[in-house]
Amino acid sequence: MKKKKTEVKISRETREGKVIRNMGSAYVVRFADGSVANCRVKGNFRIKGIRTTNPVAVGDLVDVARSADDADYIVSIHPRRNYIIRRASNLSKESHIIASNLDRAVLVASLKDPATPTTFIDRFLATAEAYNVPAMLLLNKADIWDEDDRELADAILYLYRSIGYPAYAVSALTGEGIDQLRDIFAGDVNLLSGNSGVGKSSLINALVPGASLRTGEISDIHHTGTHTTTFSEIVDLPGGGEIIDVPGVKGFGVIDFDPAEVSHYFPEIFKAGADCRYSDCRHTGEPGCAVAEAVANHTISESRYNSYLSILEEAIDSDKYRKPF
Repeated sequence: MKKKKTEVKISRETREGKVIRNMGSAYVVRFADGSVANCRVKGNFRIKGIRTTNPVAVGDLVDVARSADDADYIVSIHPRRNYIIRRASNLSKESHIIASNLDRAVLVASLKDPATPTTFIDRFLATAEAYNVPAMLLLNKADIWDEDDRELADAILYLYRSIGYPAYAVSALTGEGIDQLRDIFAGDVNLLSGNSGVGKSSLINALVPGASLRTGEISDIHHTGTHTTTFSEIVDLPGGGEIIDVPGVKGFGVIDFDPAEVSHYFPEIFKAGADCRYSDCRHTGEPGCAVAEAVANHTISESRYNSYLSILEEAIDSDKYRKPF
């Protein structure tokens, strides 16, 4: 006969704080007076309609209560004004909230060592659009570019700027663009995300003297990065504001996109789509499709259009899975 588990008694008195570090099974919460506490999540918290692998995310405002055994528990999450979310893995039907309550989602990418695919960039930007987070693109490691790389970087930066995204070339090593980033980030909550090895930790070390985040070497065989950030955490900026540093990811799977709304998350496709013959045009070969014409005329880039199609295909497959047969 199984022994009945004793329920931990938790006080009704709570303190409001902000989650500043996710350590997997525990969270560090900072309170208004600057004090911090290592907190666990109340046992039945996960079953209250939360469909993610992590019920609590860095950036969350939470209520913390003390238990009878002097442990601190997160007992509720305040409504999030926004968040960035991705599919937990390519084969998973679960999602993972990267961070919440953001002023800006910054994607750190690199042209080589390792190269960031444009599909990864577009998936990140589309997710930011879907969850109402202003987004920015940084091309890091400008110090290792040759003339051809610089020309490619200029083309990529021009593409995303023309769509409406702030985009910059930076180098944590030489300091290119770092002062400008300090001014942009000041006073805001800034998520820094990207593939492993793109130099997020090096950028944070350049922006925040004394941060001393670990940096990793690039694999000589596969030219891919190593994971140096183990847990998500907030790093305070010297002039005010915060950077949320998160582990690097290999892919960025979107989740819970409505097929009819995917085009809304590509600003240039959404704008061109207003001129399609049919209001429900999905831009996949329908007659009178203004988006197809714009791609043919190179006013919409082929890489962006292909990213749109790949996300649309995933959304359609997920939609079929959700609907009863």
